[in-house]
Amino acid sequence: MAAHVLRLRLALLVGALRGDAGHVRRTVLALFLLVAATAVACWALLTLQDAATPVVLAVIVLGGSAVTLGFALAPLVAGATDPLDPRRFAVLGLPSGRLAAVLAVAGFLSVPTFALLAVSVCAAIVWTAHGVPWPAAVIGVVLGVATCVLLARVCMALTALFLRERRSRELSGLFALAVLVVVVPVGVFFASLEWRGRVPTQLAEAVATLAVTPLGAAWAYPGRVAQLGTGSATASLLVALGTLVVLGLLWALLVRLMLSRTERPLSGRERGGLGWFAVAPGTPGGAVAARSLVYWLRDRRYIVNVLIIPIAGAITTVPLLIAGVPPQIVALVPVPIIALFLGWLPHNDLAYDSTAVWMHIASGLRGVSDRAGRLVPVLVIGIPLLAILIPVAISLHGRWALLPAMVGVCASLFLCGLGLSSISSVLAPYAASRPGDSPFQQPPRAGSASAIAQALVMIGAIVLSAPALWFAWLALTADIEDSSTALWVGLGGGLVVLAVGVAIGAAIFERRGGRLMEFAESV
Repeated sequence: MAAHVLRLRLALLVGALRGDAGHVRRTVLALFLLVAATAVACWALLTLQDAATPVVLAVIVLGGSAVTLGFALAPLVAGATDPLDPRRFAVLGLPSGRLAAVLAVAGFLSVPTFALLAVSVCAAIVWTAHGVPWPAAVIGVVLGVATCVLLARVCMALTALFLRERRSRELSGLFALAVLVVVVPVGVFFASLEWRGRVPTQLAEAVATLAVTPLGAAWAYPGRVAQLGTGSATASLLVALGTLVVLGLLWALLVRLMLSRTERPLSGRERGGLGWFAVAPGTPGGAVAARSLVYWLRDRRYIVNVLIIPIAGAITTVPLLIAGVPPQIVALVPVPIIALFLGWLPHNDLAYDSTAVWMHIASGLRGVSDRAGRLVPVLVIGIPLLAILIPVAISLHGRWALLPAMVGVCASLFLCGLGLSSISSVLAPYAASRPGDSPFQQPPRAGSASAIAQALVMIGAIVLSAPALWFAWLALTADIEDSSTALWVGLGGGLVVLAVGVAIGAAIFERRGGRLMEFAESV
C-alpha cells in the first residue's frame, strides 16, 4: 500500500507538467524560479564556510525559522486542494494510523521539499567545515526537513477541516496581507542592523530565543554544537524531537478525525461567489462589514480617498525640509499625519451610502452592528499600511528606540479618529458625491456644518492624542524611557476613545433613524 501511494504521489508530480499550454508555461516558470532561488540560497550558504560561527548560526537559524513558518502558512495563503487529503483514501478501509504514516512519508515527495533538502544539505556542509561532527549535521538536516513536512501536513489538514467552507480569494488575500504585515517590518529591521563582521546584539538575542523554539530548534542544533559543544546543545535537540513527536501525534489525530467525520452538504451560505459575505461572520455586524468592504475596494469614491492620504502625508515633508528641519526629524512626521487622516476617513461614511442606508434602518439593525461593521474596511486598510510605514519611518530616522513611541502616537491618532468619526457620521452627516459620480464632483453644501464636522473630528483626535504626543516628544528630546509610556498611553487612550465613540454613535444611530432616512432621500 505504501509503495502504491508513493507511486501515485510521483505520478501527480509528473502530471503537473501536463495540460493546456498556459498551465504548462506557468508550471515551468514556477519551477524555474524555485530552482533559481534554491541555487542562489545554496551558493549563499556555501560562501559562509569561512565566516564566523555566530554569523553562520544567525543566518541559518533565522532562515530556517522563516522557511518553517512558510511551510505552515502556505496552505492558508494558497488555499490549494490537498492531493494527499486522507479523505480521498477513505474507500480503501485502511487503519487511520497506518494511513497517517504512509501519507506523512509521501509528503516528503514534493518540489518544495526537494528544494529545502538541497539547501539543508548545503547547511550541513557548512557546519562540517566549522568542525561540527557529521552525525550532528545530518541530525539537524533530518529534523529540520521532517518538521517542515509534518507542519505542512498538519496545517493542510486544518485548512481542509475548518476553512473549506469559507475558502475564497478574499480570505486568501487577508492571509497574504497578514504575512506582508509581518515580513516588511522585519525586513526593514534587519536591513537597518549594522553587522560589521559580527552579529548585532538584538539579532543574537533573537537567535538564542529561536534556538529553543519549535521553529528554530532543529536548525540551531548543529550550530550550538559548534558553538557550545554537544552537551550544551541538548536543549535544542530535545525541543526539536518534542516538536516532531507533537506534530506526529497531531497529524495522526487529524487523519482519524477526517476519516470519521461526516461531511456536511453545502448550505446556501457556503456556495461560491459570495465574496466577502462568505468570509465575514454570519452576524448583522459581519454583514455590514462585508458590504462596506465591497464598497471600499470597488467604489472609486473610497479608493481615491485612500490613495490621496499617503500623498498628503508625503507632501508635508517638503515645507519642513525647505525650512531647514533635519531630515531625521522630518522622517517622523508623515506617518502620524497618515494615521490621523485614516481615522478621519469614515467621518461621513453614512452619506456615501446614499439611499442604501434604508436596509440598516428598515431591518432594525442595532447601532453597534452598524457602527462597528463600517469601521472594518478602515481597519483592514489602515493597520497593514501603518504596520509597514512605521518601521520604514523609524529606519529613516535611525533610532529604533523610538519605535514604541511612534506606534503609540499613530495608534492614538488612528483610533481616536475612528471613535470620533463613528459619532460624526450619524450626528452631522453632510452631502457627498453620489454612487457612480466622480469622486472629485462634490454637491453644493448650504452652511458650514460640513466644514465644522470635518474640523471637529480632526482637531478632536489631535487633542485626545495629546498625552501620547507629549510623551513621544519627551522620548525624542529628553528621556528615551518615555517611549514605552507613549506606547501604552497612546494605545490605551485610543482604544477607550474608540469604544466610547462606537457606543455613542450606536445610540445616536438608533435614535435618529428617521432623520437619517430623510437625509439620505434629500441628498
